[in-house]
Amino acid sequence: MRYLSENYLSESRDRTGQVAHLSLHYPNTFNWAYDVVDDIATVEPDRPAMVWCNPEGEEHRFSFGDMKYWSDKCANFLVAQGVRKGDAVLVILRRHYQFWICALALHKIGALLVPATFMLREHDLEYRLKAAGIKAVVCTDAGAIADVCDAVAPSCPDLKVKMLVAAGGAGLAVSEPSFEPSRHRSLSGPEHVCELTCDRPGWVDFNAGVRAASDFWGRIPTTVDEPMIMYFSSGTSGNPKMVLHDYTYALAHTITAKLWHNVVGDHGLHFTIADTGWGKAVWGKFYGAWTMEACVFTYDFDRFHADEILSLIDRYGVTTLCCPPTMYRLMMQSDFKRYRLNSLVYCTTAGEALNPDLYDFWKKHTGLTIYEGFGQTETPLTVANLNGSHPKPGSMGKIVPLYDIRVLRDDGTECEDGETGEICIRYDREHKPEGIMVGYYRDPEKTAEAIHDGWYHTGDTAWRDEDNYLWYVGRNDDVIKSSGYRIGPTEIESVLLTHAAVRECAVTGVPDPVRGKAVKATIVLQVGYEGTPELTKELQRYVKQETAPYKFPRIIDYVDALPKTVNGKIRRVAIRKRDEELAAAKADAQDKKDGLI
Repeated sequence: MRYLSENYLSESRDRTGQVAHLSLHYPNTFNWAYDVVDDIATVEPDRPAMVWCNPEGEEHRFSFGDMKYWSDKCANFLVAQGVRKGDAVLVILRRHYQFWICALALHKIGALLVPATFMLREHDLEYRLKAAGIKAVVCTDAGAIADVCDAVAPSCPDLKVKMLVAAGGAGLAVSEPSFEPSRHRSLSGPEHVCELTCDRPGWVDFNAGVRAASDFWGRIPTTVDEPMIMYFSSGTSGNPKMVLHDYTYALAHTITAKLWHNVVGDHGLHFTIADTGWGKAVWGKFYGAWTMEACVFTYDFDRFHADEILSLIDRYGVTTLCCPPTMYRLMMQSDFKRYRLNSLVYCTTAGEALNPDLYDFWKKHTGLTIYEGFGQTETPLTVANLNGSHPKPGSMGKIVPLYDIRVLRDDGTECEDGETGEICIRYDREHKPEGIMVGYYRDPEKTAEAIHDGWYHTGDTAWRDEDNYLWYVGRNDDVIKSSGYRIGPTEIESVLLTHAAVRECAVTGVPDPVRGKAVKATIVLQVGYEGTPELTKELQRYVKQETAPYKFPRIIDYVDALPKTVNGKIRRVAIRKRDEELAAAKADAQDKKDGLI
């Protein structure tokens, strides 16, 4: 092991062992694919990079030498299809190992990697293809996303080539009547990488093309401030924003891996449970971990099942784990005692607030602390309980010292301890903070709304305690303003989740003629409970007893399931949208009754 990360990241700690200072170092010509992955592959080609498997039984173990070999071949294949430096390429590959090969190849070419989820519908995909000027698509044949692409491609003039990846299952094949386990297991091993082919009119076979391509690739010059990766980030209204990052984004995630995920280069196996269509995947399964010369674990599944994931941790000896609190909670509600989990040494979480009851359960049953962290599509890790810290259950942690971060009022002044404000990151355009977005692609107005007066305004709110820990309140749009109070949904959710009847919940605000907004809780009950008026009153009393009485949910709605992203994050925006639609329908019905329409 070469401790390559020390070439790029410097750190110092105070007397208590807390990280006190961080800085990144890199040449102007830095390109992560060449200077990290290929560097490791050249010096230590057999070093493990990724253990990959799927529910169908296929398994591959890739070394860094393998990743260089296949990404060089892929780069030649992509160039043969017309992909050039600066071109935007949409990559929809679930958790297929081809994502890592393709992403490295695009970085080597200097093309713009644009990951996307397979859950897109026609309107979503057409907008992305047009807005970003996508030249090429690399798409999975699993599911219906290729059909969606075919439906919208004729109306997207920038799109020149479509490349299809034969997925080998992705967890979907096991439910098919024709499923043959032996056929899928036979694809395991180094000689069968990219062996599965596909034939679809209008598409180029990615696997066949990569296998046939040359493995000789010469370096294409790039600079560290050139576009590297772009994500679409959905808000509460309007079309998704295009978040553009340069090559410092990859390096900034060295902090994510080393100081938060706590990955180790030798004898460690890190598992971040995230689909490659979302930013969290490159946080935990790509940039930082590989800069740390560490091996990552990837499971190419379709739907999350807690028992399945827990069994994989035992079977493969996963040492470090990161997933959203919702997934930890589902594990907690499984037959948890069946699993030893004795390989696990470190656990982290992000994406939503970690409730204290879950923190306590995990500590009691595994002996491990869950270290919370915070970041956005626009940023790497910016606030966290870094290793060596002492987390306060429910707190996001402290500011990552690479950044100057303040909690600000609307007028730009800094909040006092205990006062809720917006999390803002110092942003000097002459010396952009490393890892923070360049801006919103092709949208100077939205960029100016977010980055102004020397700050990047995250849109997330929090308060700081006397020990400099930050406590998340919610998105500006999530904060409920009721009768003059600012109420954060996560604090009410944390209380409700400690009640025996509540399995999952999401708190939102609904219009109220007197209060402006009323607090509403949407609840999934535990087995054996019914959503009766009596239970509603009990839950309301419970919240009043456990927190300030004005925060109690005046409306409680019982549902079978909460809307979530593919990574398990609760989508409060979907709940708010449904409430707005119901309110509008109710108003229309009343207008009809009154003869107004």
